[in-house]
Amino acid sequence: MSKNTRIVLIFGGFVTAVAAAFYPIFFHPLMHIDEYKKEQAVNRTDVIQENVQPTGLKVWSDPFSRK
Repeated sequence: MSKNTRIVLIFGGFVTAVAAAFYPIFFHPLMHIDEYKKEQAVNRTDVIQENVQPTGLKVWSDPFSRK
């Protein structure tokens, strides 16, 4: 195996590993917005916002809303 091929394989493996780690963090939530909205609705059912929100800070907003 030539030196250039080895470098390309190592670099390609690194890029593939980074992409594989980045997919579930960034792309999966963007492609399954409704699923994450339902999960957040379930997770926040017992939260009383007035008890959690410090005074003077912005009120919680939907993290999945489009701007």
